[in-house]
Amino acid sequence: MKKTILLSICAMLVLTACVSKKDYLALQEKQKETQDLLNTATVKLNACLSDQAAANARLEGLKEQLADMRRSNEALIKSSQDLTELTSKGAENLEKSLESLKERDLKITRLQDALTRKDSVTLAIVTSLKKEVGINDPDIEVNVEKGVVFISIADKLLFKSGSYNVTDRANEVLGKVAKVINSKPNFEAMVESHTDNVSYSKPPLLDNWDLSVKRATSVVRVLESLGVNSQQLIAAGRSSYVPLVENDTAENRAKNRRTRIVVLPKIDQFYEMIEEEMKNLSAGN
Repeated sequence: MKKTILLSICAMLVLTACVSKKDYLALQEKQKETQDLLNTATVKLNACLSDQAAANARLEGLKEQLADMRRSNEALIKSSQDLTELTSKGAENLEKSLESLKERDLKITRLQDALTRKDSVTLAIVTSLKKEVGINDPDIEVNVEKGVVFISIADKLLFKSGSYNVTDRANEVLGKVAKVINSKPNFEAMVESHTDNVSYSKPPLLDNWDLSVKRATSVVRVLESLGVNSQQLIAAGRSSYVPLVENDTAENRAKNRRTRIVVLPKIDQFYEMIEEEMKNLSAGN
């Protein structure tokens, strides 16, 4: 720019020497116009340079924003993929859980069916016993507790005081019980003998334990003689340790002296029945 101004001045000096005043003034006016144009161009150039710098700065900012957006987009894509994978696994686990619940419900249903059949058999036994033994005899009680049939026979029907020899009346009662037991070969009959708390000791018996056990075996032998399969029978003495009532009166002690015959399904056969249901379940699946 300085060179241009110097050349313009030199040109003016030369022209001044060579041209008339009128021409000189015209040239001077032309030079002023040129200078104004130059100044205007310079201002515009500086403005353009400033705008370019601002545009470059905005461009760099946009580039950084674009890079951030790309990184955010990649993170979102990865999160979406992870979420899709988790959702897929969750759906798969939920499906497995539902299948497991269905299988468990089926097993429970099968077990309930098995228990229902057992309860039906138990009810049939109670009905048979009450029909055979009679339900109006106060010395004989037939009931069901937790799915097990109990026949409770008062002591005076089976034994004389302090004796373990079965009476003639007992043979009549036990004959009716034996008939029902024989009709259920898949069940067991456990004979439980109970005494009161009055201490007993008479050779060859040492105490109430001996008396209760001996009475239980005596009843078992009678049932065997009546045709009951020995493999179905169990003899158990409970002494005085499972009383029905307090042993504080003669009447209560008489209640506690009793023989109880427990009719229950054979445990192994009951489990076989459940296993059979499980096999049916597996075959159904």
